[in-house]
Amino acid sequence: MHVISLTASDLCLAAFLLLLLAASSYHIRLGLERRMLLSGLRMTVQLLLIGLVLKGLFASASFPLVAFMSLIMLLVAGYEVRARQKRRLAGVNGYLVSTGSMLISSFTVTFLALTVMVGVEPWYTPQYAIPLLGMLLGNTMNGVALASDRLTSEMYARRSLVEQRLLLGQSWQEASGDIRRDCMRTGMIPIINSMAAAGVVSLPGMMTGQILGGSSPLDAVKYQILIMFLIATGTGFGVLAAIWWISRLLFDDRERLVLENLSTVK
Repeated sequence: MHVISLTASDLCLAAFLLLLLAASSYHIRLGLERRMLLSGLRMTVQLLLIGLVLKGLFASASFPLVAFMSLIMLLVAGYEVRARQKRRLAGVNGYLVSTGSMLISSFTVTFLALTVMVGVEPWYTPQYAIPLLGMLLGNTMNGVALASDRLTSEMYARRSLVEQRLLLGQSWQEASGDIRRDCMRTGMIPIINSMAAAGVVSLPGMMTGQILGGSSPLDAVKYQILIMFLIATGTGFGVLAAIWWISRLLFDDRERLVLENLSTVK
């Protein structure tokens, strides 16, 4: 099947539709037009640059370059997680939690998929490693950001309740247990909903891309099922790690709630 190439005029027409949406936002005073246009511009520049980088990376298939690219992706994802939180851990701890939880989950699951399930040789082949890691990091980032933001906000809002439980003799795990569980659900619900709707309400992006690229629909479905399971696993373990890690940092060695570790974004 011949792949239809898109021209610059096709992309400009799609961009014009976004301009119409921004104009509508301005007309009804939503206040989103500036962010919408800047995000669209940022996305375009980032994707064009990454397209050039991946073209060279795919040609070289060098492990040091793949590792460096993966590290950059992780560091940017960690920054984005921290930036999305209204109340965040102060200092380097907040950044370590976000990057560490994604490193533990996304990289482990990606490595397992490449070596055992896909079985590509060598396992770091960039055509497989970078897209798989990117999808896992992107979804894990969203889950960790949602769960972390809710946890710090809830701990701050319900600090009196948590402190009362601690005074009654409960451990920090018991005093914050219901809050932590709610936050874990918040981080995992988006990917659970995505799995439930896949194939009925929506056709996931990877599957659609493969079909448009000429792959057999059944082959595309198999890869999409694999990816959805991997994303759910990576997101789930990333959320669990982040919530436990943040919770531990919010209590001192004497199991007192220490909200001084949080800083608020204006």
